[in-house]
Amino acid sequence: MMNLLKPATWFAAPHPLIVQNREAFAGFDQSRPLTDYTFVVCDTELTGFDRKRDEIISIGAVLIRDLQIDLGATFHQYIKPTNIEHTQATLIHRITPQQLMSARPLEEVLPDFVRFAGNSLMVGHFVTLDMEFLNRAARKVFGGTLSNPGIDTMRMAQGYRRVLLGHYHEEDGRTFSYILKDLAKEYHLPLFNSHDALADALQTAYLFLFLLKKFRKGGLLTLKDIYQAGRVGSLWY
Repeated sequence: MMNLLKPATWFAAPHPLIVQNREAFAGFDQSRPLTDYTFVVCDTELTGFDRKRDEIISIGAVLIRDLQIDLGATFHQYIKPTNIEHTQATLIHRITPQQLMSARPLEEVLPDFVRFAGNSLMVGHFVTLDMEFLNRAARKVFGGTLSNPGIDTMRMAQGYRRVLLGHYHEEDGRTFSYILKDLAKEYHLPLFNSHDALADALQTAYLFLFLLKKFRKGGLLTLKDIYQAGRVGSLWY
């Protein structure tokens, strides 16, 4: 009878970066003060929203330490797509096909981003989409997904709105925009150019700190406070 079991040597060992990433968040503690955590606010530019077909063509990120943006710790890289046709779908991002064709491939850029993110918590505006594409890329490059917990500023903004309107009451028929640029204008935050990964990451970082300040004034001082209070729903992607 044919032995259908693969020899152990046929299984690739976990990539060291994935091993380190998993170890960094083993037994993750949500009960520490918010000031104890480092956050990496990130944004990805994509060729489209098809989870199977489209690709990441740019990653931008900035670190937040002690609840302050560290402008000396930023990350911004273009990524050469595997599908040459995708270079034609980038005008909305103001990225030229020439910039992408001269960029480094995903296999070189993603490890640098994972090292940059380190043991920080991922923050993004609709971070679920970013993490879906980042984890698909991680499976391709590393054979595994990232363990960094994530916080979604869009959900935070929705939660803050509910608090302003009376916690869980309906939004009384009014229509509110949760587009990043619209929220920045509404809360009088610094404005950055849209459709640029680093600019969008910086825009998100300012929104994140604005909302954190509001939540802290309300007595939410730890990640666990924010998660359990129910005012912002589930923040984790």
